[in-house]
Amino acid sequence: MFSSHALRASLGAALIAAVALLGASPTAALAQAASEPAAQAAPAAPPAAPAPAAPAAAVSEEAVENPYGLQALWAQGDFVAKGTLVIMLIMSMGSWYIIFTKLFEQRQMLKSAEAGADAFWKASSVKAGLTALEEGSAFRYVAEAGIKANDHHEGTMVESIDKHTWIGMSVDRAVGSVQGRLTDGLAFLATVGSTAPFVGLFGTVWGIYNALVKIGISGQASIDKVAGPVGEALIMTAIGLAVAVPAVMGYNWLIRRNKAVMDRVKAFSGDLHNVLIAGKR
Repeated sequence: MFSSHALRASLGAALIAAVALLGASPTAALAQAASEPAAQAAPAAPPAAPAPAAPAAAVSEEAVENPYGLQALWAQGDFVAKGTLVIMLIMSMGSWYIIFTKLFEQRQMLKSAEAGADAFWKASSVKAGLTALEEGSAFRYVAEAGIKANDHHEGTMVESIDKHTWIGMSVDRAVGSVQGRLTDGLAFLATVGSTAPFVGLFGTVWGIYNALVKIGISGQASIDKVAGPVGEALIMTAIGLAVAVPAVMGYNWLIRRNKAVMDRVKAFSGDLHNVLIAGKR
């Protein structure tokens, strides 16, 4: 009897446990089933936008003065260095002045050759054609010299000289004067072109000497102590070359243009000589 009671008690406990388990399982299953669709239905959240970068701090640039430039070369140089710079400055200014003035002068002569000379030969006489030439031009100067020699040959001491020779000499002297005027200043260009590099080299040697003396006195031979003063002295050589190169190029260019101008003048003087000898006044 005791065993039957115990068996019924155990069966009752098993039934209660089974009922409790069955009641809890559907609730958990329903909760899991409800959470899965909700998780699938919710769209994936978009990635967060990157936060705006903080503005970069403004970099302050401080102008650092070059301690080894032209300004320092002039401020720290002695009277020899400053005198060398002044000499090269005068050379450069003189060269450019001569180049521009000679170019203008040659242009004027070529212009008068194209216009005035053509009008001269179309005139009825030499004296009438003289008025067609520009006042102060090289062609008018040659024509006046030829006319003067032709008019003042008789009745003077030069009468003993053959008229042909006398007019030829007068015209040639006028042509020589024109050529001399064209070549004025070219000697200065040649001098500058040949000496300016050596003047700059002298300034460089003097600057290096002073730099080495200062380095020796300070007792510091590091690269920052040597490179600055030596590089500063080398500027003199660069300035000398900058002065010499335009002078040489200008000299050669003006020589070529002078030849073209003088060819026109000599051709005009030769024709004028023949006309005067023929008696056309």
